[in-house]
Amino acid sequence: MTPRLRPWLLASPWLAAFGGLGLAGCGSAERAPASTFRLLDGSTVTTADLQGRVLLVNFWATTCVSCVKEMPQLVETHRRFAPRGFETVAVAMSYDPPEWVANFTRTRQLPFKVALDSDGSLARAWGDVKLTPTTYIVDRRGRIVKRYVGEPDFAALAALLDKLLAETA
Repeated sequence: MTPRLRPWLLASPWLAAFGGLGLAGCGSAERAPASTFRLLDGSTVTTADLQGRVLLVNFWATTCVSCVKEMPQLVETHRRFAPRGFETVAVAMSYDPPEWVANFTRTRQLPFKVALDSDGSLARAWGDVKLTPTTYIVDRRGRIVKRYVGEPDFAALAALLDKLLAETA
């Protein structure tokens, strides 16, 4: 019998102490919440639209030092894996001014989708995210297979993405 983590533990602040703690290997992966991401250009994309792709959802803020630090590696990860069916959605937290997010996205030439969580509903739906960066990896079947609080180990993330992208939906 595989021990299961309690939902309150997954959303707790102590999770930050275990930065790379993920859901993979915890017995069963949960489904990603049905979500509609409102992108900077005003368009929307949903988790249903992205079904069949491996998805990275990153909750971040322009005022978060760790978020800014990891962004070049997220860009590189996206560029490396996008041709194989990988998608990235960076979700700016509700307290992040939209003009700051737009400026950051433009000046850093982010190549992936950037969404605004203006009312905090996305953060709540994805496990009541309060700490940034928080990153989720979703497989082709729409299951969350890994959650990172803090900067991921990008070598381990690349290995996980290679494995997930090799699987069929």
